[in-house]
Amino acid sequence: MASSEPEKEHREDEEAPAGEDEDTGAQVAPIVKLEEVAVTTGEEDEDVILDLKAKLYRFDKDGNQWKERGAGSVKFLKHRESKKVRLVMRQSKTLKICANHSILPTMTVQEHAGNEKSCVWHARDFADGELKDELFCIRFGSIENCKSFMEIFQEIAESLQTKEENKDATAAAGLLEKLAVEEKKTEDKAGEDKAAASKADEEKRPEPEKADAGKDTEAGTSA
Repeated sequence: MASSEPEKEHREDEEAPAGEDEDTGAQVAPIVKLEEVAVTTGEEDEDVILDLKAKLYRFDKDGNQWKERGAGSVKFLKHRESKKVRLVMRQSKTLKICANHSILPTMTVQEHAGNEKSCVWHARDFADGELKDELFCIRFGSIENCKSFMEIFQEIAESLQTKEENKDATAAAGLLEKLAVEEKKTEDKAGEDKAAASKADEEKRPEPEKADAGKDTEAGTSA
């Protein structure tokens, strides 16, 4: 008899009406309507040049030691209009920014203490809401990723340096051209002033016939 109990219960379950959890197709309107909110990251106008997983460290000068800033995704982002490039890193789970600074022509990156998976660089970082001089160290999961990061970092800095040099050269050429134009204007003005002075002198001189007539009149009067 005991063995027939599970079968009986099974038949009763099959014949039982639909339970409360069964989908009946009815739709219930929500009590509170939530509006969709657009989430912005500040990266909408930038293109991703590089995106790699890594762990970031910051050197603590007071404690004279490296402190972990977070593990996540490090990116090089290039702005579509200004063409400026910045480094941004966010923690994986919280998306909190742990590095945020522009790549400058004067910046360099180098391998850290013989570790081929890590590299270091200096930057004026804005991750905490204010500019701070920081020494960063980043560690990747592979040597290849570290090399890619260093190569692209250096390429960006060198390209910006070339642009700055070209900009300076263009500015210097423009200044020389402006000086040349100003010098020519000065010379032309000096020539015009000289011509005007000569003309004024000629107008002040008496005409020869009038001068001779004046002399004859004076001679007749004296006689």
